[in-house]
Amino acid sequence: MGHDVLPPAPLRLGGQALPIVGPARVYVCGVTPYDVTHLGHAATFVWVDALVRTLRAAHLQPVVTRNVTDVDDVLTEAARRAGSPYDEYAAVHQYAFEHDMSELGVRRPEHEPRAHRHIGDVIRLAQALLERGAAYERGGNVYFRGADVPARAGVDAGVARARLVEFGEDPDDAAKENPFDVPVWRRSQGGDPAWPSPWGEGRPGWHAECTAMVLSHYGSSVDIHAGGADLAFPHHAYEAAQAEAATGVAPFARAWMRVGTVRIGGEKMAKSTGNLVLVADLLKEHRASALRLMILNRNWSGEWDYSPAELVAAEGQLDALHAAAGRLDDSESAEREVIARLLDDVDVPGALAVALESGGRPARVLAQVLALS
Repeated sequence: MGHDVLPPAPLRLGGQALPIVGPARVYVCGVTPYDVTHLGHAATFVWVDALVRTLRAAHLQPVVTRNVTDVDDVLTEAARRAGSPYDEYAAVHQYAFEHDMSELGVRRPEHEPRAHRHIGDVIRLAQALLERGAAYERGGNVYFRGADVPARAGVDAGVARARLVEFGEDPDDAAKENPFDVPVWRRSQGGDPAWPSPWGEGRPGWHAECTAMVLSHYGSSVDIHAGGADLAFPHHAYEAAQAEAATGVAPFARAWMRVGTVRIGGEKMAKSTGNLVLVADLLKEHRASALRLMILNRNWSGEWDYSPAELVAAEGQLDALHAAAGRLDDSESAEREVIARLLDDVDVPGALAVALESGGRPARVLAQVLALS
């Protein structure tokens, strides 16, 4: 694509400069594989894919880790209702997710850790937090001391409590020293998955799973941590707090890419509201590249409402890009501008405008970098 003639360009993410020296370490919060893939899921992973492809085009050597949360009470309950072992149930849904991602042109990450294979790392994380006085043990549970986490995340105490409950935490657990403490290790009973630990049979806490998987792959920090905007609190806040408490290294993530929520009629797309738009259904009638362009042709952090008209419009924009790519124009300055726009907060609308105006090679470069062919 001629990128060897392009000079190094600075990367900006979230409005901040992010110089990269050596491999760009990217961690992505993956799925809990208990249901089908909807457009809200897909938006996060398509945006991360666009970022990673941009880094490659700029020779910034991304190394991507995207986890699978296959130890989770929601997953366990879904498997129980289906009459299936939790691990088999997770494997089936993970396969379906990977198929949808492949259809969308989302590249496989270099590392894809599964929570059940990192139990030992969670135990070591719990031990490190206990040794540093950042956690305590009660009745087979190890709790992280999180009293200051909401304030550090800029979240009001009342909102923080509600968000913890929404994500399955129990602020009123009598064993806790503080309502904002969260489990690093939880005692298992009944049909819960269980592994041996110094505190008895148990399983990891959700936030601790990601913390342990990041640390096991990248050491004490990452360059870019990505995930849905709805994970900012409590998940990302506690993940970062636990990592920094265990390692003494801050910040845990140099930059965050929290992708905006997809809505239907102003309401968040979610299974609980029954307003899901499934990726598999959309791909029956539309090109994957059009679906990618619909997702990407906006600011990555903003919430947005999906409608069928949005996808129809993206089909037209994609045809216009392909027509522009057929023109005879090899403007080196426009090609550089396309990559520069992408490196500036993954500005796809800006890069698209340049590509459409110039046509030729710059349009082809944009289509290739963003998998819009």
